[in-house]
Amino acid sequence: MKLKKFGGTESRVYELVRPIAEELGLIVWDVRFEKEGALWYLRVLLDHMERPVNITDCEQVTRPLSKLLDEQDPIPQSYTLEVGSAGLERELIRETHFGACEGSPVKVRMIRPLEDGTKDLSGTLLGCDREQITLGTADGEKNLPLSGIAFVKLADFDEEEVRRAQDSADKA
Repeated sequence: MKLKKFGGTESRVYELVRPIAEELGLIVWDVRFEKEGALWYLRVLLDHMERPVNITDCEQVTRPLSKLLDEQDPIPQSYTLEVGSAGLERELIRETHFGACEGSPVKVRMIRPLEDGTKDLSGTLLGCDREQITLGTADGEKNLPLSGIAFVKLADFDEEEVRRAQDSADKA
């Protein structure tokens, strides 16, 4: 895993959307400009520190951002704008993500199993630098090299509770 940095387009869009989001009490978690097949997507992912992001939040950011993007035209090609929540199991991919989530429960998947055969780990994110993350687990602290990590995701929920809710929905 390599820590991602904003590209030029993402950086320009971030600077446009940040004041809009902050005025609404939201945080811009990420901006992604991605090609899927023949189409380009500009994705703005939002967060709120005290509650989940809802459809009204997304709409309140989309309208002024869309107008601003039309006026300033920072992206020469056509694209689809998508504004949404960063989600419960958001992936940590930028240095700022790791800093913001220090002390939070995370899930880590390794590219290859560790010496003890473990590939999936859960624990508390204790720190991150350009080379490794430090994870607090039931077995103690583990320093995991970023180069060996497939992904790190926020694990801000009780997995058993989610399974029970899914089972109940499936039975209904």
